[in-house]
Amino acid sequence: MITVESLLGPAVQQLESAGSPIPALDAQLWLAHVCGLTRAQLLARPERVVTPAQAARFSAGLARLAAGEPLRYLTGRAEFHGLAFRVSSATLIPRPETEHLVDAALELIPDVAPSGFLVADIGAGSGCIAVTLAVKRPAIHVFAVDVSSAALEVAERNAEQHGVAKRITFLPGHLLAPLPVQVDLIAANLPYVADREWDDLPISVREYEPAGALRGGTEGLDLIDELLEQAPSALHSGGSILLEIGAAQGPAALALAQCRCPAGTVRLEQDYAGRDRLLIIQT
Repeated sequence: MITVESLLGPAVQQLESAGSPIPALDAQLWLAHVCGLTRAQLLARPERVVTPAQAARFSAGLARLAAGEPLRYLTGRAEFHGLAFRVSSATLIPRPETEHLVDAALELIPDVAPSGFLVADIGAGSGCIAVTLAVKRPAIHVFAVDVSSAALEVAERNAEQHGVAKRITFLPGHLLAPLPVQVDLIAANLPYVADREWDDLPISVREYEPAGALRGGTEGLDLIDELLEQAPSALHSGGSILLEIGAAQGPAALALAQCRCPAGTVRLEQDYAGRDRLLIIQT
């Protein structure tokens, strides 16, 4: 008889040996997902019987975890800003740092935003920014732009899941070029990993998450600079730009923004760990 307890012990040892930073949590969450349970339900009954089919699926996924694949790609689910999102290998896994960008955007969008308030989420990926903003601000319309059609398919499914698909327009293409009209707010989590940083990333990121959504050129600022160059013609007067940046990119990103948007008010905002994380430009 196969039980939760009999599977978890060896699984944790396997992940520990593979160098997993959180072997017990990953093993528990993966087995809970396979069994259709919450982690609390799983741990409450270690004697629970696991079917052979579930055990086989658990074992196959465990091998992928041991190789470094992120758990979120196995489950196809991730949490962001209190909402559940689908993810796939075509999208980044949403991170807490990006929740800070959403919080800043929500501060710039009135609680009762006018129905014509337009937001552009550039490099939308799973749609976590676009969908969350549409959920939290029911009057706005969002343009979600990404070069990856596979990522946009995931974003569309997330919009449908959360009931906001009618207020998000999904546009394939590069940066601001696909936008059909000027917008009031541009929010973007663009690739910002510098070339020199690439080899130092964890295997779970470097080998499994989409490189095109991570790599930002020599200093990590290539696409950010290009967007800033395009932004004045895509933004309504008085509009705002929010860009997530790397923790070490603050001074360089600030200088770029002051050069590209000399008439705007430019500032940096730190994340909850006190690191430079957001470039905010108000025109």
